[in-house]
Amino acid sequence: MPQDLGQGAFPGQSRGLLAADPVIDFDAGPPRVSFEFFPPKTAEMEGRLWEVVKRLEPLAPRFVSVTYGAGGSTRERTHATVRRIRCETLLEPAAHLTCVAATRAEIDAVASDYWQAGIRHIVALRGDPPGGAQRYEPHPGGYPYAADLVAGLKRVADFEISVAAYPETHPEARSAEHDLDNLKAKLDAGASRAITQFFFDVDLFLRFRDRAHAAGIRVSIVPGILPVTNFAQLKKMAVTCGASIPEWMAGHFDGLDDDPETRRLVAASIAAEQCRRLHANGVHEFHFYTLNRADLTVAICHMLGVRAKKPPVAAVA
Repeated sequence: MPQDLGQGAFPGQSRGLLAADPVIDFDAGPPRVSFEFFPPKTAEMEGRLWEVVKRLEPLAPRFVSVTYGAGGSTRERTHATVRRIRCETLLEPAAHLTCVAATRAEIDAVASDYWQAGIRHIVALRGDPPGGAQRYEPHPGGYPYAADLVAGLKRVADFEISVAAYPETHPEARSAEHDLDNLKAKLDAGASRAITQFFFDVDLFLRFRDRAHAAGIRVSIVPGILPVTNFAQLKKMAVTCGASIPEWMAGHFDGLDDDPETRRLVAASIAAEQCRRLHANGVHEFHFYTLNRADLTVAICHMLGVRAKKPPVAAVA
């Protein structure tokens, strides 16, 4: 684990990792949270997702986002899921939109439909190469990159727009500086928030936040939190997105391949501690990659003080 390097808990100051107290950290109020889902592929998966949505709804997240599959492969299911959340819950849905496999006119039409349906928040992403392609190539007549997409969406309507950030640098970026320039371009184009790729080294995020602040970035950079239940799957995901896995994590999951209950307990403990240490260093908002499961997210939020509001007790005459 990284060592404490100094004091101070605000972006731009010289400070390291501050300790987290499990009793007093959240006395001033719980952090704000948001949740991410992926669209279901079958009717059975849709039923399970809806159970997750309804279980998480009482936690009153700031918003919930719905992803695209690789290469935009789940576009219609994403649209349907976002619209259902808008119509059947009190949650604020955010739809993912990418530059992949669509012209500007097609994307603008989707965005306009979202606005008409009451969807006010978009997560704007470049997107992964479609159809198993090795490299991303802009679609002819489409938005080339995420900054272009953000600017285009702002021309369609005054959306709230979130974009992606990479504490460990996007795998395709020429350098960490170039990656940060790209983030700034997306924000300058009209985005109001950055959500990070998942990470596990808290100090790594804090250094990234400081570099962003030094580059003139003042918007909220929200850490993406991934509760880990399958360590073998995590290793594959990490290779794809360029995220590192600290050596200490492997030891925590060692010998638990056939013990899913203990894996969930370990996963909740690791994620809750990660959030506590971030909060102790001035982070007050978290975005959870739920993987369409509710139990771990509910448990972690409970430990962070994010809980469903209890109905008022009726007065006794």
